[in-house]
Amino acid sequence: MTPDLLIRTAAEGSAYWLPVAWLGVIGFGVLMYVLLDGFVLGLGVLAPLAEDGEQLDHMMNTAAPIWDGNETWLVLGGAGLMAAFPKAYALVLSSLYLPVLAMLLGLIFRGVAFEFRFKGRGIARRAWGAAFSAGSIVAAFSQGVILAALVQGLPMEGGRYVGGVWGWLTPFALMTGAALVCGYALLGAGWLVLKTDGRLHERARGWARPLVLGILAFMAVVGAWLPFLDSRVMARWFEGVNLLWLAPVPLLTAAVGWLLWRDAAPHSRDARTHDARPFLWTLALFALGFAGLLLGMWPYLAPPSLTIWGAASPPESQGFVLWGLMFLLPLILGYTAWSYRVFRGKVTVADGYH
Repeated sequence: MTPDLLIRTAAEGSAYWLPVAWLGVIGFGVLMYVLLDGFVLGLGVLAPLAEDGEQLDHMMNTAAPIWDGNETWLVLGGAGLMAAFPKAYALVLSSLYLPVLAMLLGLIFRGVAFEFRFKGRGIARRAWGAAFSAGSIVAAFSQGVILAALVQGLPMEGGRYVGGVWGWLTPFALMTGAALVCGYALLGAGWLVLKTDGRLHERARGWARPLVLGILAFMAVVGAWLPFLDSRVMARWFEGVNLLWLAPVPLLTAAVGWLLWRDAAPHSRDARTHDARPFLWTLALFALGFAGLLLGMWPYLAPPSLTIWGAASPPESQGFVLWGLMFLLPLILGYTAWSYRVFRGKVTVADGYH
């Protein structure tokens, strides 16, 4: 084999594998964001259920030391998408700018309210509490709508979006937005079971069980709906022998759902219940749902036509940024692990970070 042929073969190989590697990096970043910031958004979704301001203080204090670091993963996912798949990045921002803008505004309101509420008094304190809840719900709902819009397929002609301002707005997108709000609420309830004791702990267990039923019902409806979308990307689950080797995903999901239902029971019903299990099982449920989504969409970033190779930047650009990420990613993982280790354990009503 000549040197020129070796170079060409290596270039072709990198053009194939670099987009796959970047899809893994971006997928990992998005999953980490959903798992870590999801429970904070869930606290906002559950905030209206707090009995009084003191109980809401307790709920927010469980996440106060670590919540802002969780958004690093969202930045990583967005920056990685722009660097590695600029066509997909441009398509998302041009076609889904309304739900993206709503998500960003919701996150801003959530973040500002999180800090300002502890400084306010009286009506101002209650108003910031309402802003924290509203921002969390809007951000969670918008993320579900964005996800659904990508899964159901964007109307495109000649590689350009032709759906107009509201082309993403469908019943499936609205239902998926509501499903993610429910899922984040379940994450928040599991976090409170893990981090609190007493009255709030028992109330969180009471919230968790109905939310388990809700999220499992949503997952079943979404799973049944996916094969009939215009993008047809999820139809591969039912083609040939695919169902056999993909079957472990829904089976594991059902098993985790049952374990979550069991371990979310109040202590009075099951003395063996461990406080960490509801949160861990919820994380596993989200991870399985994410895995099933990636398996169904592969190799598309924006169905029905934009694949990871069609949206990829030049291999030289992807390789250059990937080298930098090799140094950055361990730092992010280390900081995240360190912060959660430092602030591990139960948070009492008397604890505060403001």
